Amino acid sequence: MSHVSLWRDPQRLLLLAGPCSLESPEISLEVAAFLSSLQKKYPELQVVFKGSFDKANRSSIHSPRGVGLQRGLEILKAVKTTYSLPVTTDFHLPEQAQSIATICDVVQIPAFLCRQTDMLIAAARTGKTVSIKKGQFLSPKEMRYVVEKLREADAQEIWQMERGASFGYQNLVVDMRGFAIMKAFSPTVIFDATHSVQIPGGNAGITQGERVFTPILARAALAAGANGLFFEVHPDVAHATCDAANQCPMDIFEGIISSCLAVWKLCRSWTAQESIE
Repeated sequence: MSHVSLWRDPQRLLLLAGPCSLESPEISLEVAAFLSSLQKKYPELQVVFKGSFDKANRSSIHSPRGVGLQRGLEILKAVKTTYSLPVTTDFHLPEQAQSIATICDVVQIPAFLCRQTDMLIAAARTGKTVSIKKGQFLSPKEMRYVVEKLREADAQEIWQMERGASFGYQNLVVDMRGFAIMKAFSPTVIFDATHSVQIPGGNAGITQGERVFTPILARAALAAGANGLFFEVHPDVAHATCDAANQCPMDIFEGIISSCLAVWKLCRSWTAQESIE
């Protein structure tokens, strides 16, 4: 199956962004319009729009799940055709992979499912770029085996995503060494700035978060060698249907990205082989 890489130019910073959930066409297209304008203003960016059609791992059974597969793909198609942005979404069952591949340029596997062999094989067989989140329960070194599964299934391009590791109960930390470690397995390593500041289940079954630390960790990740960033962005975070405590308000997002680009430009010549020994 033919494959065209999105990662054409290492001189551009990969930015995956969009609302946590594809809540509605209106919200999704509003965020997409903003991201499209951001890419035009900052040509150093390669923007990929991300939104979920199903939040299958919500803490509570009463939490909103999303618009569903068919409606979600319709929204992603509208984003893609209206703003000429590559799009991606996550899937939760192997049989969903081929459906999302009809629209998406990148197929994404959630952190909780990153070791599920059937999910990895299904993603690889789409022929699309596979974005794989490192589970909160894995060390960076263990991503080697996830990448090996994908390569054995003939994945053409693999993006690894760091989203923090469990540190006790309801707390995540980011090991900045992980970016160099994971690059040895596959060269594109993305930092999930939004989910790394979560406090999972920290409010009676609802995920809380500390978004104040998002830009700090994003800049640190770029200095440590990440060559991509992922942010959830929303025009009205207080009324977002999921991750309201973690999503980045759209009205301050450009300032965050501008500061991240400054760090990335300063640090991108550094390599994982640098040593102070």
